[in-house]
Amino acid sequence: MTRGVSEFFRELPGLLLIFILAVLYMFSAERIYKLGALFMLSGMAAQALVPASRVLVILCIFVYSLGDHMQLGMRNTLSLQYAREGRNGEALGFQNAAQQIGTLAGYLIIIGTFFLVKASPEVYRIVFAVSAAIIGLGFLSSLRIRGSSAPDEHKRRFYFRKKYTKYYMLEVFYGARKQVFFTFGPYVLVLFYGADAMVISTLFAVSSICGFFSSPFVGKIIDRIGYKTVMIADTLILVVVCFFYGFAHHIFPMHIAFIVCCLNYILDSIISLASMASNVYVQDISDTPDEVRATISTGVSVNHLITIFIALFGGWIWKTLGIETLFVLSAVLGLCNSAYAATIKVPGKQKT
Repeated sequence: MTRGVSEFFRELPGLLLIFILAVLYMFSAERIYKLGALFMLSGMAAQALVPASRVLVILCIFVYSLGDHMQLGMRNTLSLQYAREGRNGEALGFQNAAQQIGTLAGYLIIIGTFFLVKASPEVYRIVFAVSAAIIGLGFLSSLRIRGSSAPDEHKRRFYFRKKYTKYYMLEVFYGARKQVFFTFGPYVLVLFYGADAMVISTLFAVSSICGFFSSPFVGKIIDRIGYKTVMIADTLILVVVCFFYGFAHHIFPMHIAFIVCCLNYILDSIISLASMASNVYVQDISDTPDEVRATISTGVSVNHLITIFIALFGGWIWKTLGIETLFVLSAVLGLCNSAYAATIKVPGKQKT
């Protein structure tokens, strides 16, 4: 339950993003991306310095997450903006692959650190300090982005359009699904099966490797067979993942169930790449590149509207009703997502 509370504040910036971008309406996507890096740097550096107080630590997480969420929408926006025509999914796929390389490097650092030394507050501070240094290098690299998308005065108003209603609803479903697995998937392995920090980091590293090789492939699939088909198939596979997360320990011995859940996590990290399909869908029905940016940013906030409550209620459901109920409800949300994605009317240029 406490994990759910901390996750509430980590995800809160995502909900606030729509208001933040309204204030920064005169900033280009490139400038917002760079500003996000500064917030991330501040939050991570403070994390290495503050006393081990729950309030101060959560405040640092909030600041870091604020920058992370500012960059989140801009990454996809810039990738779509600079992509060649007809290769939008592929561009997003390569962007995700590049991100997986960095994620893998981070996990390898953590694995090496906890393999060599015993976990302690001092070791965590060193890890956070190294992370801050890496974010600083990322910020310096972002200064080399020379493009400048034009600001839009209309972004002083919150950008909602009726034609994107289905996209907003898909983001709600995706936010709920993402939060259950991001917050509680690893915690099943930690609290239920006793996995330690090194085991979890190793699992994350393997997931990053799989994500690196899968991202361009998933992006090409989106371009080839269409975003609608990918959206439907993604959440149908999710039902299988939910079943094993919630019931593996009832079917297999604990050591086998642990391996099944680890494989489950890797599979979920791969199918979650299909979320790129909704961004391609937005671009497909939009009128201008700037409309894509505004809509994706609004989608991030809509996504987090459900995310912050799933973090709280997910912890409560686990505590009172058990992990079986938590993942059954997640599977139901996945089926609802597939059913809703099936109602999308695809423009003639991308029949599925």
